[in-house]
Formats: sequence, C-alpha cells, structure tokens
Amino acid sequence: MVGNGKKIFTIFLVLVIIIIIVLGGYLLYKYISDEMIKKEAEEAVDEFKNIIVAEINDEPDQPSVLEQEDEDENSYSGSRGGSSRRVTYKSYNVVGVIEIPATGVRYPIVDDTSPYAMENAIVFLYGPGLNSIGNNVIVGHNYRGGSFFGSNKYLNEGDNIYITDISGMQVEYEIYSIYETWDDDFSYATRNTNGKREISLSTCTNNPEIRLIIWAVET
Repeated sequence: MVGNGKKIFTIFLVLVIIIIIVLGGYLLYKYISDEMIKKEAEEAVDEFKNIIVAEINDEPDQPSVLEQEDEDENSYSGSRGGSSRRVTYKSYNVVGVIEIPATGVRYPIVDDTSPYAMENAIVFLYGPGLNSIGNNVIVGHNYRGGSFFGSNKYLNEGDNIYITDISGMQVEYEIYSIYETWDDDFSYATRNTNGKREISLSTCTNNPEIRLIIWAVET
C-alpha cells in the first residue's frame, strides 16, 4: 500500500511539473509575442510619421519598413487632403496613428474592418475621417497581455489620446466618458458632437457581448 501511495504521489508530482512547464512556456510565448507586436507597431508609427514629415518638408524619400504604393482615387484622404502616397502596415492601408501615454499605446490605425485586420492592428470603423469634425470610432481587441486596447480598462477621465492623420496633423483629445454597453448598441458611433472633434474607442470586455466605450473630445 505504501508503495502504491508513493507511485501515485510521484505520478501526481510529474503531472504538476508538466503542467507548470507547459503553462510557463505558454505565458512566456505570449509575453514575447506581445512584446514583438508592440515593437513592430511602434516602429510602424515612427515610420509613418517620418514619411509624412518627409513629404510635408519635400525631403527625399527615406527607406521604410512599411510598404509604400501610389495612392489611388479610392484611398482614404484624411482631414486635410493627406499624403500623396498610400502607406500600408501588414498589407492594410494606414490612415493614422493613435498614441495613449497613460497606457503606452502607440499603434497604426488601418481602414480595413475585416476580422483578420483587427487581429493585427487598430481599426478605423466609422466616422467622417480621423481628426475631422464629428465622431470617429476606433476599435481594437482586448488582448489579455495588454496589447492593442487590452489596457483601455485602466484609462480614466482626463487622460489624453493623440491622433495623427495622414496629413500630418496631430490632435490631442481628452477622455470625458467611460462606460460599458451591449455589443448591439451603436448609438455611441452615431451621436452628435455639436460641431466638435471627438473620438470613440471601442473594445470588448471579458464578456464578449459587452463593449467598453471611451469618449474623448479635442482639447
């Protein structure tokens, strides 16, 4: 009986060690993956800004890790005419960048709303155009590691959000409302801003049917 007890204990101990190793490996993988995503996104933000600044100043083109293509007549033009070139990130058309100092967010914003696009970037969902008068809706996944909009739950009223569009104009917005609503509620997108520039950030919560919504207005 004692021998059987030791054998069971040994098997149990081995299983616990295997579970710890597997779980630790998974957490390490997620951490490294999230860090790589953040680094790649931040590099894309810097490249986007460099391209815009270079074009505004009529400087020679700089080598870029972002794919650049001639802008066609259907490309997003932003609030002030925009760049003469289309800048892409992971094959998606970049229409601007979002920066949130309170959570360390620095991501490109793309204009593709497909599920795969949302897995790879922050997405412009609805509105007249980034930094245009009215309400612009920007959405991102709530990843547990904190990437994309995974840290939005830590934001507070009064925190600032910076949006740079493809014309090079950067607008500072201040958060003034944070709340949760059902996934079929789209009133936050179609609301009237009374002639002001505003943005609405949307992400899911741990409940896939609930959305965390953040409103911010130009300061």
